[in-house]
Amino acid sequence: MTTRRIGCAIVVGFGLVALLSPWLAPYDPFERASKPFLPPSRTHWLGTNDVGHDILSELLVGARVTLLVSVSVALLATGIGTVMGMLAAYSSPLLSELLQALTNMALVIPRLPLVIAAAAYLGRGIVPLILILALVTWPATARVVHAQALAVARHEYITASRSLGARPLWIIYNHLWLGVRSLVWTQFLLAVNSAALTEAGLSFLGLGDPSQKSWGAMLYYAHARSAFLTAAWRWWVLPPGLCLALFLFGLMLLGRRSGSVALNHA
Repeated sequence: MTTRRIGCAIVVGFGLVALLSPWLAPYDPFERASKPFLPPSRTHWLGTNDVGHDILSELLVGARVTLLVSVSVALLATGIGTVMGMLAAYSSPLLSELLQALTNMALVIPRLPLVIAAAAYLGRGIVPLILILALVTWPATARVVHAQALAVARHEYITASRSLGARPLWIIYNHLWLGVRSLVWTQFLLAVNSAALTEAGLSFLGLGDPSQKSWGAMLYYAHARSAFLTAAWRWWVLPPGLCLALFLFGLMLLGRRSGSVALNHA
């Protein structure tokens, strides 16, 4: 329980920061606040970047974009993967084979090259990025949910319900879902983790939305504008990197607890 509380506190804390960032940020992150490359001080707690933007304000506002993309991708990918997995486990043999074939095809496609190519083709907006990441994330959830749903479908109460005339959709909703929901929560946390890392990686490569502030975008501009050649890397690179690492650590603590619960239910 302690581990779960720590992870929950970390994740909820970042969520509150993301929601309240427009009011918490001391300066407009898109406007010049002072001289370039100022070190941390009472006026600018994390200093300024190469054009004089307040880095603390960028960090706070960037949490909103990073978490928005991560959670949106996870919700979309987990929803699609859960539906596909349960339908493949409890449907007609033809539909089941088609859904499994589609999932397997999506799993063997190289993920990173596909994401980079799709991001370059569809543009750098947040909505295209969410759709692209969801497209490559859902197959993993579908495969795990399918395996768990198959195990649940073999139980005697499922056979009894079917013999009494229960419809497949009723069985899926009232029985299979109850057997996989703990696992779905774990897959959701893993999807958030994966989406946060991928978004940061794409933004670092310059494939993110240039009009938005995110932790990955901060790392991209720090690298592109030679922060590593000066002392500015200490207050320009470390804060977004540490925030991303701490957020992923909180997700790991939640996922570890939820994973053990899912195994106990299985």
